[in-house]
Amino acid sequence: MRVVVQRVKKSKVKVNDEVVSEIGKGILALVGIEKWDTEEIVGWVANKIVNLRIFEDTEGKMNLSVKDIGGEILLVSQFTLAAYIKKGNRPSFSEAMEEELAREYFDKFVSMVKNQYPSVKTGIFKAHMEIELVNDGPVTIIIERYPRDISLNN
Repeated sequence: MRVVVQRVKKSKVKVNDEVVSEIGKGILALVGIEKWDTEEIVGWVANKIVNLRIFEDTEGKMNLSVKDIGGEILLVSQFTLAAYIKKGNRPSFSEAMEEELAREYFDKFVSMVKNQYPSVKTGIFKAHMEIELVNDGPVTIIIERYPRDISLNN
């Protein structure tokens, strides 16, 4: 699983020129689900996003989570994060999870995040989306988790 987490001042998702989701200060997370992902991995990543300390405290240190600041989370499925370009210049998506199963896993992921922190909005799975954001910092963190890494306690 690969997730690009961006600390934002605001973000919104449009489909066919219509705003379908919008948040203020918080996290925009672009979510790539790969064919070997498990519920355990999805749960680990959900927990990491909700508790990731990427917001500044009164001393200017990144020490606060989205929960601590009362921010919002926007989750957007993005299968292109499963792209590999080891050979040639055309990305391969062979490591992406099959569409229907990926939809189930994305829905589970959204539920897991919401169970920890309810201020969550989403894009529309498989839609052609336009994403607007004002990156704050900028702060961008990449979270990757693979089955071989799941035994790690961090």
